[in-house]
Amino acid sequence: MQHAVGSPLPPPPQGQGPAAGWSPAAHHPGPPPGAGAHQGPAPAPPQAPGFQVPPPAPAPHGSFPPPPDTTGHVPLPPGGPVAMPSPPQAPAAPDPAGTIMAVLLIGPAGAGKTSVAKYWAEHRRVPTAHISLDDVREWVRSGFADPQSGWNDHSEAQYRLARRTCGFAARNFLANGISCILDDAVFPDRPVVGLGGWKRHVGPGLLPVVLLPGLDIVLERNAERSGNRRLTDEEVARIHGRMAGWYGSGLPIIDNSQLDIPETARILDDVLARSIASPPPW
Repeated sequence: MQHAVGSPLPPPPQGQGPAAGWSPAAHHPGPPPGAGAHQGPAPAPPQAPGFQVPPPAPAPHGSFPPPPDTTGHVPLPPGGPVAMPSPPQAPAAPDPAGTIMAVLLIGPAGAGKTSVAKYWAEHRRVPTAHISLDDVREWVRSGFADPQSGWNDHSEAQYRLARRTCGFAARNFLANGISCILDDAVFPDRPVVGLGGWKRHVGPGLLPVVLLPGLDIVLERNAERSGNRRLTDEEVARIHGRMAGWYGSGLPIIDNSQLDIPETARILDDVLARSIASPPPW
């Protein structure tokens, strides 16, 4: 039997508890034997076995002041569209490691977006969050639109919802002084869904960078994956071919075929310094 929090516990049944024969009278001793009736009210009659002590009546509304707020309250600025980082007034090159910014790392499956984004975020001098679109998509457990099952209205709706959720999180992080790096496989032939969607969700100050190694590299990395993040070789090749459309787009492109993660992160900083000084048209 369950009892409300704060209610007195009922006495255990006969034969249980600290000693057999436990009763309310044994727990709450009355007047000493032989005491006259004038010394107090008559003792209550013995209760039947299994009797439960009723909880005390609730206090009238407003009788007690509300408990103090012991958890504290930290006001957070609301998120808004992210503006372009301002280049420094001095002629020195911008320092992206110490600048609050929002970065979108674009690339095919197997390009190393997640690994580079995590490393870059962990090695900055200012607080930085990594927001992975794939991680947010996988918040959906029942009814998850598995990309291995093909592209349809259901999977597109979940991708759009995940992008909007990532954008909302990025705007709130940026409004509170925390940089963000997001990663997504944005296709150049679908600008309204891809870059246009990210610009709407995050703001015009989002800095896109394309990570595009060779096809053999992404096939090799994809083969090391497991679960629903591992795609067929045919799908990886198709995605990689569509990513070639970023050449000539004006966006900065990093070919990390022969680069490890720290080297790629260092080049990403160099690319972002140029993007801050001269934002790419997108």
